[in-house]
Amino acid sequence: MKQRFRTGGVAAWSIHHPVGVTMLTLTIVILGLFSFKQLGINLLPHIIAPEVRVRIIDTGVPASIMEDRVTRQLEEQLAITEDATSVVSETSEGRSAVSLAFPYGVDINNALRDASIRLDRAKRFLPENDEPPVIYKRDPSQIPVMELVVSSNKLNPVELRTWADYSFSKWFLNLPGVAAVEVGGGLEREIQVIPDQEKLASIGLSLQDFAQQIRQQNTDSPGGRMISRRQEITARSEGRFSSLSELKQLPLQASNTFDDESSTIDDTIRVSDVADVVDRHKDERLRIRLNKVQGVKLSIQKQPQANSIAVVDEIKHRIKNLQSQNAIPGDIQLAFVGDQSVFVRHSVSNASMAAVSGALLAMGVIYLFLGSIRRTLIIGTAIPIGILVTFIIMQIFELTLNIMTLGGLALGMGLLIDSTIVMLENITRHQSQGEMSNDDAINAAIEVNSPIVASTSTNLGALLPFLFIGGMSGLLFQELIITITSAMLASLAVALTLVPALGAKVNYRQTNNNIISGLMDNIKAFYTTKSLIFLNNPVKVLIIFSLLLSAAIYQINATKRIELPRVDEGKISLSISGDAGMQLEEMDSTVDQIEDLLLQQQEVSTLFTTAGGFIFGRSEFENSNYSSIKIQLTPSDQRSLTSDQWTKSIKKKIDALNLTGFKIRLRVTGVRGLHLARGNDDVSIHIRGDDLDTLRELADQAVNQLEPVSGLKNLTHSYEEVKAELTIRINRQRAAELGIDAAVVGSALKIALDGEVISNYIEGDKDFDIRIRLPRANSYNPNVLQNLMVDYRNGNAIRLGDIASIKRAPTASRIVRSQQQRIVEISASYDPEYDQSVVLAEALNTLKALELPDGYILYDNDTNKTLEEGQKTGLAVLFLAIFLVLVVMAVQYESLLNPLIIMISIPFAAIGVALGLLINPEMSLSMPVWLGLIMLTGIVVNNAIVLVEQIEIERERSGVLIESIKNAAALRMRPILMTTLTTVFGMMPLAIGLGEGSEMLQPLAFVIVWGLSFSLFVSLILVPSLYALFHKRDSDK
Repeated sequence: MKQRFRTGGVAAWSIHHPVGVTMLTLTIVILGLFSFKQLGINLLPHIIAPEVRVRIIDTGVPASIMEDRVTRQLEEQLAITEDATSVVSETSEGRSAVSLAFPYGVDINNALRDASIRLDRAKRFLPENDEPPVIYKRDPSQIPVMELVVSSNKLNPVELRTWADYSFSKWFLNLPGVAAVEVGGGLEREIQVIPDQEKLASIGLSLQDFAQQIRQQNTDSPGGRMISRRQEITARSEGRFSSLSELKQLPLQASNTFDDESSTIDDTIRVSDVADVVDRHKDERLRIRLNKVQGVKLSIQKQPQANSIAVVDEIKHRIKNLQSQNAIPGDIQLAFVGDQSVFVRHSVSNASMAAVSGALLAMGVIYLFLGSIRRTLIIGTAIPIGILVTFIIMQIFELTLNIMTLGGLALGMGLLIDSTIVMLENITRHQSQGEMSNDDAINAAIEVNSPIVASTSTNLGALLPFLFIGGMSGLLFQELIITITSAMLASLAVALTLVPALGAKVNYRQTNNNIISGLMDNIKAFYTTKSLIFLNNPVKVLIIFSLLLSAAIYQINATKRIELPRVDEGKISLSISGDAGMQLEEMDSTVDQIEDLLLQQQEVSTLFTTAGGFIFGRSEFENSNYSSIKIQLTPSDQRSLTSDQWTKSIKKKIDALNLTGFKIRLRVTGVRGLHLARGNDDVSIHIRGDDLDTLRELADQAVNQLEPVSGLKNLTHSYEEVKAELTIRINRQRAAELGIDAAVVGSALKIALDGEVISNYIEGDKDFDIRIRLPRANSYNPNVLQNLMVDYRNGNAIRLGDIASIKRAPTASRIVRSQQQRIVEISASYDPEYDQSVVLAEALNTLKALELPDGYILYDNDTNKTLEEGQKTGLAVLFLAIFLVLVVMAVQYESLLNPLIIMISIPFAAIGVALGLLINPEMSLSMPVWLGLIMLTGIVVNNAIVLVEQIEIERERSGVLIESIKNAAALRMRPILMTTLTTVFGMMPLAIGLGEGSEMLQPLAFVIVWGLSFSLFVSLILVPSLYALFHKRDSDK
C-alpha cells in the first residue's frame, strides 16, 4: 500500500488569508452581477440549422410549368454547392422553393455565399420575372417572435391592409433586435384596368399591345444635367400617373387596319374609351381570422442573437406609445396570436424556481445533518457565489439564460454543494474532537483535498465526451454541459477557498439536534453490526447486484424510445382539405363550423384561422381547397388534459360533425426549432418515380395499408391535395399558319385569368400594382375562354378556340422533388404512447406488400436516423465517459486497483434508473435520459472515491482490512448521505417536472435522482465488498 503525499495547497492559503479570500469573493460577486445583467433571455440555445433556401415567386404559373422552367434549373446549379448533403424542392402554383441541407457544424454563412454564387449562375437559365429570386438561411431564429392580428370595425378590409402595410408595420422596423416585419391576409389594394376585347379589336390592339402602351407611358426618366456658370440643374421627364383620372385619359396609339389604307394614329382614343379603370383589390385567396374576427396578420422576426423577451417588450412598449399618441386609430383592435415571450417567461421562471427550490431543499438537508445555522449559511453563501461564477463563464461563452442553461444550474445545484459539504463536514468533525486551531482546520482540509479534486475531475471526465455528440441534439445540450461544467468548477473553487476560510473561523458548538444525531447513531450502529455479513461474503454480494443489474438492463431495453421529450406548449395545428376545385366560399363555410365547435371548448385560448391556404412567417401558400387553424390552448397548469389527450378528445367531436368530402387532421406542434427531423412530421417515407399520377396512386395505396398500424396517426401524402387545372392544348399546325406561338397564348391566358401586373401607381409613399385583366365573368367559365382574343393579325381577331382545345382535370397542388427526382412523401405522426423505432419497423414491413412498377423505389427518408444515431452515439459516449473517469482516477492515485473497484460499481446505479422507469412507465428513453446516464457516471463515483480514500487512511493507521473498511464507512456515512440527499433534493423540483418547459430536462433529472438514490446502497454495500474482495491478498500478507 503506497503512502500518499498530501499538501494543504489552496485551502491552507485560504485559511491563513481570510481578508484576501473575502476581497476575491467580493470581486466575483461584482463581476457575476454585471455578467448576469448582460445575459440575454431566450427559450432555447441559439441553434443554426444548416439549411439554405432559394424561393422564386411567379404568380399564377401552374406547378408543372414552374417545375420545368424554374425548379429543375435551380436544382441543377445548386446541387453542386460545396458540402450540401441533400437538395429538396417543393413547387406549387406560382412558387418554387429549393432547400439545401448541410451537416451540422458547417459554417452557414460560407454555405450561403457558395449557394449565392450558384444561384447567380442559375439566373441565366431562368425566365424573366418581376420578382427576383430570394435566398436566405433557414433556422429557428427566423421564427416570428411575435404575431399580431389587426382588425377594425370601421375600416374596410382594403383600408385595413393598406394601413397595416404602410403605417403600422413601419413603426417596428427600427426597434432594437427586430429583423423583419411581414404582413399577410386582408385585401391588398390595386388598380385594375379591365379592357373590352371587342373595343380593342376595333382599334387594332391586342391585349399585349394595350398593356405595353400603359407600361411605357407610366415612367419617369432621367434627362441629364444642365450646367450654367452659377449652378447645376438636373433634368427628368415626368411621365408617372399622378391620379387615376390621368390613367383614364391616357391617349392610345391605335392601329386601324380595317381598310386598305395604311395604319393611322387617332390620338382621341383614350384608355377609358376601351377599358374600365377601377380602384379595387387583389383577388381574395386567403381569409385570416382570430377567434372568428377577420383581420390582417403581422409577423415580427427578431435578429438571431436578440433577446426574445427584450424584443417583445420593446414591441409592446412601442404599441403603448403609439396608442397614447393616437397614432393607432381608436377603432383598431390588436390581438397577440403568437407571443414567444409568454412561453419563454413561463419556462425560464419555472427553471429558475426549480433551481431556487432545489437550493432551499439542499440547504434544509444540510441543516438537519449539521444542526447549525451558521454552518448551513456557509453552504448557503457558497451557492450564490458558485452561481455568480457560472454567470461569468456564461458571459465569456456568450450564452443566454434559457431552459438549458437554467436547467443546468438547477441540475448543478446539488452538485454545486457536494464538494463544499465534504470539506465543511470534515472540518466540523475535527472541531467536534477539540481540534480548533487553524492548523487543525488545514489538516482537515488536507484529508479531503484529494477526493474533492478527484470527484470533480471524474464529473468533468464524464461530461467531456458528450461534446463529441454531433447533430442538433449535441448543439441543443451543449450549453447545458457548459453550464454544469462551470458550476462544478465553481464548486471546486469555493470548496477549496471560501469554505475552509469560513469554516475555520466558525467555532464548533455542540448542538442538541437529538433527532438527526440519534437517527444517525442508530444507522451507524446497525450498519457496523450488519456490515460483516457482506464484508465476509463479497462474492455473493457481487452476484446479487449483478442479477439486479441484468434485470435493470432488460427493463431499460424494454422502455419505449423517442428522440426528444415533447414539450407541451399547448399549440395544435388543424388542417382541412377538400375536393379539387372547391371554391373558397364552400371551404370557409366548413371552417366556420369547426371554429364554432372549437370556441366552445374551455381549454381553447385562441384560434388563428387561415381559410384558403396557410401563412408561416415569410411564406404564404394559397389553395382554395385547403385551410388551417392554429389552436392555442390555455397554459398546462390551467387544464386537466395534455395537448395529446385534448387532441384525441376534440377529434371525436369534429368527426361527429359528419363533414363529408373533407379530411381533418390534428397535430400537436412542439416548440418551434426543437424538431430534430427535417420537416414537420415524425415519419417520412418516400416513393421515387417519374409520373405524378402513378406516384399519387401508389401513395394512396400506401396510406391505406398503413392505416391499421398502431402508433401512426395523421397519415397523409404530399399529393393528396389536388387542384383543378385547365389544360390548353395548342394545335401547332393551325397556330403556325396564323403566326401565333405558345408564348403569345400563355400571355393572353395569364391576362385573362389572373391578370398581369404591368406597372405601378404611386400615391405619396404608397406603391400599388396596376393590373390588366379581363372581366371575371369572362374567365370563370371554360367555355367562355374559347372566345378569348389571343391576338389581332391582318384585321382579324384570333381567338383561343381557333387554335387550341381546353380540357379540365385534377392535378397535384404541389410537386416534391428530392435529389433532383420526383418523389411522393408519405408522412405521419407518432402516437406518444408507442415506441418510435418499433412503429417505424412495422410500417416499413407493412409496405413490403406494396407492388411498385419498374423504375419506382420506396425508402425510409431517415425517419429514425437521429434517434438511432443518437442512441448509438449515446452508448458509445457512455463507455467513453466510463473510460475517461478511470483514466482520471488512475492518474490521481497512480494506481489501477482502487480505480477499478470504483469503476466496477458505476453500472449498478442503472438499477435505480430501471426501478424509476418501472414505477413511471410514461417515461421514455430519449436523449436527455442518455445525458442523465452519462452524468450519473461521474456523479456516482464521488461517494465511492470519498469512501475508498478514507479506507486507505484507516489502513495506514491500523493495517487491519475489515476493521478499516468498517471504520471508514462509519466515518464517511454522514457526508455520503449528505451529498447524496442534497443532490437528490436539489434536483427533485426538476425531476417532478412541474410547470411549462420542464418536459425537456425532467428525464435527465429523473435519471440522476433515481440512479443516485440507489447508489447509496452501491456505495455502502457493494463498494466495501469489492474493496474487501480485491484487497484480500493484502490482508493475508
